[in-house]
Amino acid sequence: MADIAALTTLIEPEAKALGLDLVRVKMFGGTSDPTLQVMAERPDTRQLTIEDCAALSRRISDVLDELEAKGKDPIDHAYRLEVSSPGIDRPLTRLQDYDDWKGFEARLNLTGPTEDGRKQLTGILMGIGGDNVTVDVHKYKLVTVPFAMIADAKLVMTDALIAATAPLSSEGAEEFETEEQD
Repeated sequence: MADIAALTTLIEPEAKALGLDLVRVKMFGGTSDPTLQVMAERPDTRQLTIEDCAALSRRISDVLDELEAKGKDPIDHAYRLEVSSPGIDRPLTRLQDYDDWKGFEARLNLTGPTEDGRKQLTGILMGIGGDNVTVDVHKYKLVTVPFAMIADAKLVMTDALIAATAPLSSEGAEEFETEEQD
């Protein structure tokens, strides 16, 4: 199993060198299709262009290839590298994400139950206070949990989220639509 913390330490400077914020580094796919997934974004737009993805992918590949040549490959088996933006229904991986996206709906899976037995919270993000995240759980109440108790979380696709995350540019979309129809 790859050490995600070590991989993050290798990858983050490459993202920063391109002016990008690293959102997530994750291995998935098991033994049948192991994939190193890297999500990043421009801090000013919260998006990533195809050119950004390609540049970051090349930088990461160069670093990992250099380590492999030295016999210090951090991933000891074949894998696929996937570099992408977090997307509209993005994962929430950093404490600040919960404040940046307050007012939007999210689903949080917890490492253990809350005082009232909930292991999943779905509702409107209300922001952060210290190291805690507050969610207005639908038809229930405000629930505050420690950030450390959140196993994973992501925004929920809603009309409000779609409107707030319109792409920087739709250039080339017509070509894609034409190819899809042919």
